Amino acid sequence: MSKTYHPYHLVDPSPWPYIMSCGVFLTTLGAVIYFQYSQIILLLVGFLLVLFCMFLWLKDVVRESTFQGHHTKIAVLGLKLGFLLFIISEILFFFSFFWAFFHSSLSPSVEIGVLWPPVGIDALNPFSVPLLNTVVLLSSGATVTWAHHSIVSGNRKDSIRGLLLTVILGFIFTILQGMEYVEAPFSIADSVYGTTFFVATGFHGLHVIIGTIFLLICLIRLSLSHFTRSHHLGFEAASWYWHFVDVVWLFLYVCIYWWGC
Repeated sequence: MSKTYHPYHLVDPSPWPYIMSCGVFLTTLGAVIYFQYSQIILLLVGFLLVLFCMFLWLKDVVRESTFQGHHTKIAVLGLKLGFLLFIISEILFFFSFFWAFFHSSLSPSVEIGVLWPPVGIDALNPFSVPLLNTVVLLSSGATVTWAHHSIVSGNRKDSIRGLLLTVILGFIFTILQGMEYVEAPFSIADSVYGTTFFVATGFHGLHVIIGTIFLLICLIRLSLSHFTRSHHLGFEAASWYWHFVDVVWLFLYVCIYWWGC
């Protein structure tokens, strides 16, 4: 029987999707147990399992794309469409947070004093740390674009510099947001304002951490010469994700920090 050749990549059987789903389940279950009973062991086990699986799964993907040549043009097109659909799902994810925020802020209920911010809530100054974080994140968007253009033009040194600056700015943003949370005069339990504020900005901060790790892996791969001028899908996906994080932060800053104060 003759062998059929095609441009699609049929992946080999892998244990990582199953292991990752188990890790996510344990993390979720561990978080519930931690919130209810202050037992953190199961949460740590699930989180470590997710990190372990993520590392090995990404290692397999890098091997398939960089060394085995499985990422053909049609395979890359499918991966790009899949990642764009993932970003769309993330947009809808944040849309629900903005819906909850405007539902509560445009028509404040009697329970919170018919005011927004509610009675007793001292909102953060939007022109202090939040504005600084906006400048940091927008600057990181410029540096990741610089790195992308440098890769396309074959300038390896500038691409490494731009990507390194982006990773550093991502770390700075996370540190500043953590300091802001520590010094905030309200908590997640302080009415619907505290809940919507910390859930929306907290999940964005989680996306910044994920994007920074994503870009850090790309920086390591770039230093190992894994990317070429025409084949750098991993970095391209990371830059798309980072620009998505930038845009979401602009909406968060304008709506929750500035307008919502």
